[in-house]
Amino acid sequence: MEKTIEDPPTSAVLLDHCHFSQVIFNSVEKFYIPGGDVTCRYTFTQNFIPRQKDWIGIFRVGWKTVREYYTFMWVTLPIDLNNKSAKQQEVQFKAYYLPKDDEYYQFCYVDQDGVVRGASIPFQFRPENEEDILVVTTQGEVEEIEQHNKELCKENQELKDSCVSLQKQNSDMQAELQKKQEELETLQSINKKLELKVKEQKDYWETELLQLKEQNQKMSSENEKMGIRVDQLQRKDQKKLEQTVEEMKQNETTAMKKQQELMDENFDLSRRLSEKKMIYNALQREKERLEGENDLLKRENSRLLSYMGLDFNSLPYQVPTSDEGGAGQNPGLVYGNPYSGIQESSSPSQLSIKKCPICKADDICDHTLEQQQMQALCLNCPICDKIFPATEKQIFEDHVFCHSL
Repeated sequence: MEKTIEDPPTSAVLLDHCHFSQVIFNSVEKFYIPGGDVTCRYTFTQNFIPRQKDWIGIFRVGWKTVREYYTFMWVTLPIDLNNKSAKQQEVQFKAYYLPKDDEYYQFCYVDQDGVVRGASIPFQFRPENEEDILVVTTQGEVEEIEQHNKELCKENQELKDSCVSLQKQNSDMQAELQKKQEELETLQSINKKLELKVKEQKDYWETELLQLKEQNQKMSSENEKMGIRVDQLQRKDQKKLEQTVEEMKQNETTAMKKQQELMDENFDLSRRLSEKKMIYNALQREKERLEGENDLLKRENSRLLSYMGLDFNSLPYQVPTSDEGGAGQNPGLVYGNPYSGIQESSSPSQLSIKKCPICKADDICDHTLEQQQMQALCLNCPICDKIFPATEKQIFEDHVFCHSL
């Protein structure tokens, strides 16, 4: 057997899709004696054409697909299919590869597409004996065989109808194929025209390509000349650019120096402005303080006059003179302003800030500013020169008032 060399082509084709009437098996026995070779004889129908990979297999009855074969043999192709003797063929199965049980089997012809084209009646592999002969000749077996024959005839008729339908489909397919061939010839004609046109276009573009190559060579030569000219101009421009860069660096250095000088001058002016601003703020605060003290003295003077039983409008008006230092006197006081020494000692005058006693500077300096700040923090009695802290303002005022009594 050739089963070990190459497996036959199979498919999952079911029984409903098979064509059992195209190959007919002849002289099939009801049983074969085990241990002997089995010859399978079959005949091709008129419309069936065998192919190289067709095969005949032994199948157990009840198989569902052609993959369930027990063993198989390749079909030998006849030399001349038109010869009547060529329609009748046979293959021989060796005893070694045959089944050893007593189940029912049948021959099936399968083409290279895996489609069953013919099937035999069932048979068994067992020895012949008298009991078997009696069983075969029973009435029930005969009825079963007749029923099986009826089913096979019915299936044969269905297969014939299917064959007619397939022949009709084949004719339709032949007409469609003829139509497709005509379309193919038309397309081939169009293709030849297109190939001719493509060839003409190819020749045209090859000519154009040659012209472009010549132009490219000319452009390359001109480009080399332009490159040499550009290099010369670049070297010349490079020298000018280096000179310009050097000049710009020098100008930048000069500008940075000038900028640094301006920044230093600006910083000095900012510092001086800050100092002036501090002096202005100190004088402003001193002015506000003195105005507050002046209002307080006016209220205290009115209280004292009221206490002494004097009327402010009935008091004689004393005109201050420059010899008496009347700039600090209040004409509304009987005994003068007891706090005039405070104003003179605590308020900075134009003469006190004209010249520093330490560094002899004509303008306000650090020494003058420090002295003014110390004066602002202390209160000096104008009569006995006693010094009071600025936080003991009420004690200082009572002390000065005691001198006036």
